[in-house]
Amino acid sequence: MRYIIIGAGAVGATIGGRLAESGREVVLVARGAHAEALRTSGLRLTTADKKRVHRLPVATRPADLGELRPDDVLFLTVKTQDAVAALDTWGAAEVAGGGTAAQRLPLLCAQNGVESERLALRRFARVYGVCVWLPSTFLEPGVVSALCSPLTGILHLGRAAGGADRRIREVAADLDGAGFEAPVVEDVMRWKYAKLLGNLGNAIQATTGPEPDPAKAALMLRAVHEAKAVFGAAGIAYASEAEQSAARDGKVEQPAGIRGGSSWQSLARGTGSVEADYLNGEICLLGRLHGVPTPVNEVLRHAANIFARESLPPGAMSIADLTALADEAAGRP
Repeated sequence: MRYIIIGAGAVGATIGGRLAESGREVVLVARGAHAEALRTSGLRLTTADKKRVHRLPVATRPADLGELRPDDVLFLTVKTQDAVAALDTWGAAEVAGGGTAAQRLPLLCAQNGVESERLALRRFARVYGVCVWLPSTFLEPGVVSALCSPLTGILHLGRAAGGADRRIREVAADLDGAGFEAPVVEDVMRWKYAKLLGNLGNAIQATTGPEPDPAKAALMLRAVHEAKAVFGAAGIAYASEAEQSAARDGKVEQPAGIRGGSSWQSLARGTGSVEADYLNGEICLLGRLHGVPTPVNEVLRHAANIFARESLPPGAMSIADLTALADEAAGRP
């Protein structure tokens, strides 16, 4: 199998680099300065055990590769707000022997939130979910760090519509041999909904900074409380905290002083967008569909998007001000 990593940022480059190190064939898909750095200097990847440089094929579009191969596996690792463009571009790519990527090739959605699988299933016949537990940082073009140990990350895998098959078990075996633990599960979206709860704090971290603070923890709990209420109203199951702890504890330990998460990194890089519409916004959507108020998540979604649109530096807002906005929206005195 050849792995095509569509969106070789922090998560994608780490997965691609580790797969390549274990002997798997990998293509990195990137754009702009990052693509140029990958081509000229290679992927400079640091994990807990060492630094290494991977010189891998780099593409910016399907035409760079010619016809795709029947044994290609597409790893979608762009942010969800960029997923439609990537899905349309790569879905239309022709595969040797006939047909398109959307018709013939497996697509793995390795992103936060739960929307990419739905977007992909509208276009691709073979869609798999990946619940990503892989703290990593895009340091500069061509340079990525992923410092957890003893494993680089944990990636739960399964068919987006439920169940598993031979192909996803083959992918899991490759990931298991590349520094990850990759459990194949029958209910991968249940794991992704659980991960979504943890990602509701991304907007808090992005707007007020990554430093721990009791007030930030309190606001996060309010956002999670709203989410669990809408999950209950919608009949959505999610993996318990005990299940998640059993899957992760002692396997992916983060060093002290690690940089902020994905939304914080997006603001720091000035990308112009964050995932908030597909994290806090997912809770707002479900709340509107099922008649459950979600004022805290709406404030967090709105604040993160303002930071992205106006190119405000991450952490420029006080937690007191953000909490006051949430209190006002929730009708608290």
